[in-house]
Amino acid sequence: MPSSKPILGLIGGVGSGKSLVARQFASLGCAVIDADQLARQALDRPAIREQLRQWWGPDVLDEAGRVDRRAMAQRVFSNPQELARLEGLIHPEVHAGRERLRGQYLADPDVVAIVEDCPLLLEKGIDAGCDVVVFIDAPRDVRLARVAASRGWAEAELDRREKNQWPLDKKVQRADYVIKNDAGVQECLTQTRRVLSQILHR
Repeated sequence: MPSSKPILGLIGGVGSGKSLVARQFASLGCAVIDADQLARQALDRPAIREQLRQWWGPDVLDEAGRVDRRAMAQRVFSNPQELARLEGLIHPEVHAGRERLRGQYLADPDVVAIVEDCPLLLEKGIDAGCDVVVFIDAPRDVRLARVAASRGWAEAELDRREKNQWPLDKKVQRADYVIKNDAGVQECLTQTRRVLSQILHR
């Protein structure tokens, strides 16, 4: 889908650093569409909270009446049927938010490119609306250390999350560019800047 500005899709394993690279693209003049943020906003909507409570009972909400994401994750990531039901509820809201933001950013003269930061970019076919796909690469041990430090996940939890995504060897085959994120923030930024320059001058 050609557009007046390049649309970049980010892919990579859990803990590879897609959010870091997205922030780096943003610092270089790109606008980022963060699907996780849109999903969190959807979960804050009263109608969606109430639907989840009806499905899974009051334990899915915390003391403040908001969705307990950890409790929700425990219910869905080992149960494909429940995960599909949750996605059917949330994804239309996320899609509408993505379309709204994309239109806004395409019309903004200060935006040089649009970055789609979506965990299921390939799985949900969102890459079809991207001009290029960028794979963020990091070794498994590095990714495991990151999610253990930032999210408190054990290896089994990482495996459980990745089971619902395409395998990494299949993802990297779909990429137009690869950024290696295993040698520090500055080295990653150097690669991000180089990749963006190449995309803008295609």
